Amino acid sequence: MPSDLAFLVATLTRRGLLKPGSPRRVAAQLGALRNWGFSLAGELRQAAARDPDRIALVDEERGEVSYRELLDRAERLARSLRARYGVTEGDRIGVLCRNHSGLVETAVAGGLLGADIVLGNTGLSGAQLAAVAQEQRFRLLVHDDEFLDRVVGLPAEVHRIDEREYPELMAGAPHGELHPPERDGRTIVLTSGTTGTPKGARRPTPNGLGPLVAIIDRIPLHHGVRMMIAAPLFHTWGYAALQMAFALRGTVVLHRRFEPVAAVAALRRHSCTALFAVPVMLQRLLEVPPAATPPLEVVAVSGSALPGGLAPRFMDRYGDVLYNLYGSTEVSWAAIATPAELRRAPTTAGRPPHGTRLAIVDAAGEPVPAGQVGRILVGNELLFEGYTAGGPEQQGRVAGPARVRLLDTGDLGHLDADGLLHVDGRADDMIVSGGENVHPAEVENLLAELPQVREVAVIGVPDRTYGQRLVAYLVLRPGETIDPDAVREYVRRYRARFSVPRDVNFVPALPRNATGKVMTRELRRYHRA
Repeated sequence: MPSDLAFLVATLTRRGLLKPGSPRRVAAQLGALRNWGFSLAGELRQAAARDPDRIALVDEERGEVSYRELLDRAERLARSLRARYGVTEGDRIGVLCRNHSGLVETAVAGGLLGADIVLGNTGLSGAQLAAVAQEQRFRLLVHDDEFLDRVVGLPAEVHRIDEREYPELMAGAPHGELHPPERDGRTIVLTSGTTGTPKGARRPTPNGLGPLVAIIDRIPLHHGVRMMIAAPLFHTWGYAALQMAFALRGTVVLHRRFEPVAAVAALRRHSCTALFAVPVMLQRLLEVPPAATPPLEVVAVSGSALPGGLAPRFMDRYGDVLYNLYGSTEVSWAAIATPAELRRAPTTAGRPPHGTRLAIVDAAGEPVPAGQVGRILVGNELLFEGYTAGGPEQQGRVAGPARVRLLDTGDLGHLDADGLLHVDGRADDMIVSGGENVHPAEVENLLAELPQVREVAVIGVPDRTYGQRLVAYLVLRPGETIDPDAVREYVRRYRARFSVPRDVNFVPALPRNATGKVMTRELRRYHRA
């Protein structure tokens, strides 16, 4: 294996980031990284120093914004937040916004001040938001106008800034200098929860180019890439895409909501070669007429498992351009599957990128052989720093040799004979039916291959005789029908008898959160109802 330095230089060269430039601008770029680091604010500063007139963002409403303009707006916002609200190092700014330039400017402004940014899930209820604001000790909350009804219950001491106040903050920004804070601001991502209060996971700031290089080695993103980020920016995957885009001095296209026809039109109009999305968005893109298919080179997805059959169907339409990253808020990434690997094994999570360690272990923490299911442990340089709350910060579970920090993902998986990772589901989702272990994801992937089925979710529910039993929820394609007995017989033909769902329910849509994950708790409520 080449040394880390040789690998870094080779990858940066291959992706066009070491091209010669104006000595003055290159010096300014390196100075920005030296002084401001590799945070979102630092990446924006280096891009503005090197390519100030390049388009950084194409906002659905505002239009094109250059790197110079974006940095100026973020700096003005930072000065206003400091002068008007006293925001300083260590304060926390909540953000409840959809994908638009205001979210980006707020995140950068917080970094310029050394404040922590708490990225709020747009699916939070008013009660959840109030609880998060209290536990995370918000100094203020920046929110879209559409969420006004959810912010009324916030603690009185939390200042609120909506879209109507935004222009005033920009116009009234006082003069003054912004200096690198002594304390780096952190990005806090809320774990996806459908009930209760989501936990805040504190994300570390990269300390160099290693994390970027590890990803772009496996996902071929180049300097100046034009990408649409359809994945929510409040999610780890969408936010990571934004950081990569700035590091690559690329152009980001943002729409507040994902609408497949509009997305395809925007991809064509802005000559995008890359799309960052969550898997459910691919299904919706396949429902757009084939004649509208844009010429993409990279479609990168993460956030939930790829349903069985989706990868080959998508690549049959769009070409072999699909990359699937498996990770989480806590571990960042664990593995990336390339198009060739997805052709070979359509549900694989791929292989760990450079610098990432992956282990599959049994209950005693010992490695298991290929083909055997165990808990997935991951180690890399961007493991989260712990959960944050109103009191002491709580650290995530770690396991493995003392010299290597490995985090238990809470997922079960196995490595196949080719060394490809397969995620078999959450450890707490596995059910025991009649003494047999059943992974719902295995049955979901099988049922997703039925031509009549558009979407499927399988859960376990209590059963008096067997302890637990499987229940399948199917969303059919328009105009299609299928008999429940035929569904059960199909599973019986290809899987063990204990994998056959006793109940087969047809629903118009699966309940999903804002990042596209199926909310199994809601399905269990349906079953009880």
